[in-house]
Amino acid sequence: MTLDDTDPPPTVADGGGAKATRRQRRNAAEVQSAVLLAAVEELSENGYDGFTMDRVAARAGTSKTAIYRRWPSRTALAFAAYKQMVARPEDPPDTGDLRSDVLELLHAAADRMDSPVQTQIIRGLVIDARHEPEVMADLRDEFGQGAPGTMLTILARAVARGEARQDSLIPRIATLPIALLRSEYFMFGPGPVSDQVITEIVDQVFLPLVRPR
Repeated sequence: MTLDDTDPPPTVADGGGAKATRRQRRNAAEVQSAVLLAAVEELSENGYDGFTMDRVAARAGTSKTAIYRRWPSRTALAFAAYKQMVARPEDPPDTGDLRSDVLELLHAAADRMDSPVQTQIIRGLVIDARHEPEVMADLRDEFGQGAPGTMLTILARAVARGEARQDSLIPRIATLPIALLRSEYFMFGPGPVSDQVITEIVDQVFLPLVRPR
């Protein structure tokens, strides 16, 4: 799909010889970036319940028609914005110890999950996505896969140090700690996931699965 912006026609100032002025037309990538930024700001300021396509369009300086060409629903756009909000570009923990790395990662993830704004967004998305199969499939992928790149990096370092088996270096195993953390949050929240639960995920489930036998 393409995303086209609709700019106003040029206007001519009074005075006969004045030059026409035109707002520079943005390309599809620029409009998409503007819409995502506006959507993130709207979610952060107004929460999921106050998130509207009208407000996003006004903030991004585009039309709802242009937004709908790329995101077919409010839920789809809110999910895209949510993914932007939780993107974490920082490097994975690297303490030199697998257990410490995974604990640090899970505690950071648990802190983000305990944000009241994100709690409301996630619950709103899950409720509304029940009526939108494509968005629900994307939600399952996002929440089910955890952070594959980050966890695979941590696990690969552990394999190189001899702390984990080579055959454990697969996405399904690497993402298990985050998947269990999210399951705990969704099943027993709202509220923070306890330190005890995080430690149990690492010590009783993950480490026995990947340690050399």
